Amino acid sequence: MTLWEGRFSSGPSSELMSFTESLSFDKVLWREDIRGSKAHVRGLIHSGIISSDDGEALLDGLDKITAEFEDDRFVFLESDEDIHSAIERRLTELLGDVGAKLHTGRSRNDQIATDMRMFSKRVIAEVGTQVVSLCEVFLEIARSAKDSYLPGYTHTQRAQPILLSHHLLAHGWAFLRDLDRLAATYRRLDVSPLGAGALGGSTLPLDPDFVASELGFSARFANSVDVVSDRDFVAEILFDIALLGVHLSRVGEEFILWSTEEFGFVRLDDAYSTGSSLLPHKKNADIAELARGKTGRLVGNLMALLTTLKGLPLSYNRDLQEDKEGLFDSVKQVSLALKAVRGMIATSSFDFGRMKSFADSEYLVAVDLAEFLVKGGMPFRKAHSLVGSLVRDSIERRVPLYELVSAHPLLGAEASLLLEPASAIRRRITPGGSGQEAVASQLSEFSGLLDQQRKAFAELG
Repeated sequence: MTLWEGRFSSGPSSELMSFTESLSFDKVLWREDIRGSKAHVRGLIHSGIISSDDGEALLDGLDKITAEFEDDRFVFLESDEDIHSAIERRLTELLGDVGAKLHTGRSRNDQIATDMRMFSKRVIAEVGTQVVSLCEVFLEIARSAKDSYLPGYTHTQRAQPILLSHHLLAHGWAFLRDLDRLAATYRRLDVSPLGAGALGGSTLPLDPDFVASELGFSARFANSVDVVSDRDFVAEILFDIALLGVHLSRVGEEFILWSTEEFGFVRLDDAYSTGSSLLPHKKNADIAELARGKTGRLVGNLMALLTTLKGLPLSYNRDLQEDKEGLFDSVKQVSLALKAVRGMIATSSFDFGRMKSFADSEYLVAVDLAEFLVKGGMPFRKAHSLVGSLVRDSIERRVPLYELVSAHPLLGAEASLLLEPASAIRRRITPGGSGQEAVASQLSEFSGLLDQQRKAFAELG
C-alpha cells in the first residue's frame, strides 16, 4: 500500500520502489516524524477539523508507536516507502479508519520539511555542545601552559617564538566562529513548514501558528511554495560542518607533526593512538589523520547538495530526497571526530622543554633586531636588509649571531640582549599578540565568550 495508490490502476514496480525508497536512511527521523504528527493532530483538534475523541485516539496510537520504536519492536514492511508511510501504516493498523485521518490537511512535502528542520535544530545543539567541550580543553591547556613557548610557524618554517597558550587559543577562536555560525543557522531555520501542504496551503481551516508554537518553532512559514522546497538550511549546516571539519583537520595536521620524533612537542596517550601491524616500534596518530581525512567527505557532502539544488524549479521535487544522507553522514562523522579529537588532546603530554629549545634559536628574533633599528630612526626596509645580511653571514661563516650583533656599530651590546631566551616573548606588547599581558587578557576574553556559548547551546538543547 502506498500513500498515493488511488490514482493508479496497479501497484509500483519493484524497480521503482528500490530506486525511490528512502526508509533505509530516513528512519532515523522517527522521533521527529511522530513529534510533528502529534502537533499536527493537536492542531486539527484545535481547528475543529477532527473531533477530540478521534484526536485523542490518534495521539494515543502515536504514543504506542513511540514505545515500539524505543523498545526496538517496530516492524517495517517491504511496502513501507519511507518513515512517514511506515508510521501512518502502523497507526492505521492500530486504529482503522481513525488512523487514516492523520494525514488530513498535510502533505509529505510540508511533513518532511518539518521533520528535517526539527532534526537540524536538535543536531545543531548537539554538535555545538561538542564544540564547546573541545574549546574547554584548549582553554584548560592554555591556562596550564602558563609561560611555556614554542616556535610559531609560517610556511612550516620557524618564524617567531610565541606562547603555547597563544597558539592553542588560535584554534579556539576558529571554533568559536564555528559556534557563531551554527547558532546563526539555527535562528534562520527555526521556522515551521506545517500547514503549507504540498505547496499552496489548504482549504481546511488550519492554524499554522498554533502548530509552530506546539513544536517550539519561533515562527511559521511566510510563503508555502518556498518553505516546502527550501533546503538552504541543510546547505548551511553542511557548510558549517565542513568548515568545522577544516578546523579539526588543521588541528589534526599539527598534532601529526608535533607527535613525530622530528618535532617531539607532544606525546599521545596510548588510548588515543594506534600501532603498526608490521613495525613494533610505531605509535600512530590515527585520530588526527582521520580528522584530516574525513574533512574531504564533509566538503563532498556539501558540494553534492549544492549541485542537487542548483537546477531545481519551484517547488518540491523528488531530488530533495537527496538532502538527507549527506546531512546524516556529516553530522555523524563530525560528532565522532569532535569526541575523538577532544580525547586525544586532553590526554596528550606536552614537552615544554623541547618546544623551548626549538624556539630559542637566535634567528627567530631577527625581526626584533630590525625593530630595534627602526626605533633608532632607520627605515624598516633598510633595517630588514641589514639584519638579513647578518643572518646570512652567521650561517655561512658559522659564527653565532650574538657575536655579530654585539660587534655591529649600529646594534652592539644593547641589541644583543634581545637574543636572550624568552626575551622575544617578554617584549611583545601589542594587544592580541603573544606577549604575557596580551595573552592573559585574551584568556579572560575567550573564557567569557565560551561561557556565553555554553549557556546558549544548553538552551538550544
